[in-house]
Amino acid sequence: MILQQYKVVFAGTMGAGKSEAIKSLSNVDVVSTEAMNTDTASHTKMFTTVGIDYGELILDDGTKVGLYGTPGQERFDFIWNTICNGALGTIILIDNSLANPIEQLNFYLERFKPVSDNIIIGITHLDVKSPYTASIYREWEQKNKDVNYPLFFIDAREKNDVLLLIEALIANAEVRFSI
Repeated sequence: MILQQYKVVFAGTMGAGKSEAIKSLSNVDVVSTEAMNTDTASHTKMFTTVGIDYGELILDDGTKVGLYGTPGQERFDFIWNTICNGALGTIILIDNSLANPIEQLNFYLERFKPVSDNIIIGITHLDVKSPYTASIYREWEQKNKDVNYPLFFIDAREKNDVLLLIEALIANAEVRFSI
């Protein structure tokens, strides 16, 4: 029995909003693997994902899209390859309020490129005071012209923002793979 027709993976930095993005879209209760955050050096949030989060988006035509969230900490990277297997694509979320978001963006792209042919980037937490503005991502795109990933500035709590990422992922797959 097929549980979903498509699979979308949310990956990226700890605290970027992967769990929130899934919660904002899911038509079913989200299976969450959040636990008390013991890595407060990386992020001060109280809870963090330590396994795989799961939700389901049911489209108007009845199509089921499985929404899978990875833990952001590198120590859980053994899960990343497995969860991407069979996915339509990966949405990488980067927390702009981190000390070096471009370094994080490069790290997650390098880790997920080998396991995902279809990647969309979402930059979150632009509402949090940070020395970085949206311009650093435009500069990054200019320096990396050979890297062509759609990049969006979103609020992971906003359903329409996250739907934009899903629509971009599907459109990118249609163009690249003629699905």
